Amino acid sequence: MTEHGPRRSPAKRRAILDAAIKVFTDQGYARASVDAIAAVAGVGKQTVYGHFGDKEQLFLAAIQEARSAVSAGDADGTADIVLSGDPREDLTALGGRILDIALSPRVSALHRLTIAEVAHHPELQRTWRGSSASADRTVVDYLRDCDADGRLRVPDPARAARQFSYLVITEGRVETAYGMLPLRPERRHAIAADAADLIIRAHRP
Repeated sequence: MTEHGPRRSPAKRRAILDAAIKVFTDQGYARASVDAIAAVAGVGKQTVYGHFGDKEQLFLAAIQEARSAVSAGDADGTADIVLSGDPREDLTALGGRILDIALSPRVSALHRLTIAEVAHHPELQRTWRGSSASADRTVVDYLRDCDADGRLRVPDPARAARQFSYLVITEGRVETAYGMLPLRPERRHAIAADAADLIIRAHRP
């Protein structure tokens, strides 16, 4: 039975991604091989290629998988966010979720790996940047809605969302040594609230 097209097994795809995250973080990008990932996943090498194409695309998928697991609450218990309609409150909550994702153990490990390997493999910078661009469409959509109903004036929601994410993530990573140290809940809230306040001040109607 072939695994091309719609016949590909979701269970095998998940097994490959879990194996990829483990092998990449244990061995580094350069030393990690598709053979090793396939062995940990319990599948053939051609199955890995059939799902992801090449190692770079598999690395990108591993980053996205690690982020998605946290965002969905599968890793650190991140709960769904109920938006109130108040920009300061909502952006603070969304900023907290961004921190949960960026500082989760798997995402932090993959980010540190990217930093360590990027001098020798510059394609990793493009891969990481590409995965970051669509990390959380919720913030973009929220800011677009705020602009539409007049709560804020946000002519470029994508740029404002990116700036918000950078403010939150950079502060969080500096304080935690890129995910190596814990972040106290009160600091997590303060980082998100400060970033929300800056965005709101910049986009007052």
